Amino acid sequence: MMATPTANIERERLLKLAEEYRERGYEVLFHPNLEDLPDFLKSYRPDMIVRLGKESVVIAVKSRSSLNSSSTQYLRNLAQAVAENPGWRFELVMTNPEDAVYLPKAEGTLQEPEIEARLQVAKQLVAQQHLESAMLYSWSLVEATLRIVGEKEDLSLTRLQPLFLVKKLATERVISQSYHVRSINHDMIGRNTTPIK
Repeated sequence: MMATPTANIERERLLKLAEEYRERGYEVLFHPNLEDLPDFLKSYRPDMIVRLGKESVVIAVKSRSSLNSSSTQYLRNLAQAVAENPGWRFELVMTNPEDAVYLPKAEGTLQEPEIEARLQVAKQLVAQQHLESAMLYSWSLVEATLRIVGEKEDLSLTRLQPLFLVKKLATERVISQSYHVRSINHDMIGRNTTPIK
């Protein structure tokens, strides 16, 4: 199976971190095997563990786009497990934090033919009653479409987060204000917060 652009970005960042830690004298365990993990980590799959003397660091590398409620809960549980053990610490490294500036044509952004082809996958998911998966998959296609619209309208897009795109497109009157409010409500409902009325 081919790795996604997000997985590739995370892997590249992880490899760079491994190199940085090695240069500082740390022993690096890249995707450690079960037998390399202490008992308190046996139910987790850390991206990397680094050790130097009495210090051990469990490292997870994530992109904003790869975070969802289950992965966030997993990271919280992992951080808690690590925090309960002296000499260990947890480090979460984000590849694209919220305040980073993104280029309008981000690598891996879907283009129109790919979006049209992937709509068929979303339809198949609906037909197979995988409604949550269909909704998430469809929303990613909406996000890609918003990026394309922004590019075609020659808008100055400093970030590619969905909420920023919707606000920018509504402000520039490319999409209607009612679509903007519905999109914000969807975005907030997806994050278990109170929607805008």
